[in-house]
Amino acid sequence: MKKINIRNSSEEFIAGKIVCVGRNYEEHARELGHNEPDEFPIIFLKPASNIIFSGEKVVHPSYSNNLHYETELVLLIGETVKDAKDLDEAEKAIDGYGVGLDMTLRDIQNAAKDKGDPWTIAKCFDTAAVLSDFILKSEYRLTMNEVIRLKVNGEIRQNCSLNKMTHTPAQLVKYISSVMTLEKGDLIYTGTPAGVSRVVKGDKLEAEISLVAVLETEIT
Repeated sequence: MKKINIRNSSEEFIAGKIVCVGRNYEEHARELGHNEPDEFPIIFLKPASNIIFSGEKVVHPSYSNNLHYETELVLLIGETVKDAKDLDEAEKAIDGYGVGLDMTLRDIQNAAKDKGDPWTIAKCFDTAAVLSDFILKSEYRLTMNEVIRLKVNGEIRQNCSLNKMTHTPAQLVKYISSVMTLEKGDLIYTGTPAGVSRVVKGDKLEAEISLVAVLETEIT
C-alpha cells in the first residue's frame, strides 16, 4: 500500500486507483497530432504500485528507448462519489492537490496504437507515477491561474497556466464518476500541457505547480 503524504495534516490517505486524463490541454493534443478538442475526457488507469514520491528515482525500463515525462495537476479524492449530479457535488469530492509526473514509454505507446492494441505497458511500469506531497483544499483552493512547470536539468520544458485545461477538475470528477465510482484515496492525473519530450538516464527533473507543490526525481 502507498500512503499519500499530506502537508500540515495528520489525516491518512491510502492511494487507491489512479485515473489519468489524456489530451486535456489543446496544445499538447496538437503536438500529438490531434487538432480537434475531445468532447469527453480521454481516461486510462495506472495501478497504485506505480507510485514513487519526490526524491525517489524513476527506473528507465530496458524495453523502451523513448521515455517521456508528462507533468500534471493531481487531484486527491476525499469521499466516495458516483454519478455526481452537478459540478458542486464533484468539487466537494476533491480533498487536495499535488503535482505528478505521468511517465510514458512513447515508443511502446505509439507501436501499440499503430496496431490498435492497448498501451497499458507504456503507462503502467514500476515508478511510472511520481507524486509530490499534497495540500488539502481546506489549506488552499485552486484559482486555476496557477502555473504548472517542469525543468529538466534546470531547463524549463513545460510552462503553462492551469486555466488552459479543456476540462476543469470538477468537470473531470463529474465525468469520471459517471463511468466508475471514485473513492477516498483515489488520484486523478488531470492531463499535461505541451512540451513533453524524451528523458534519459541521469536527467534530473523538477516539477511544480505554483503555490501548490514541488517534486524532484532523477532517471536511473
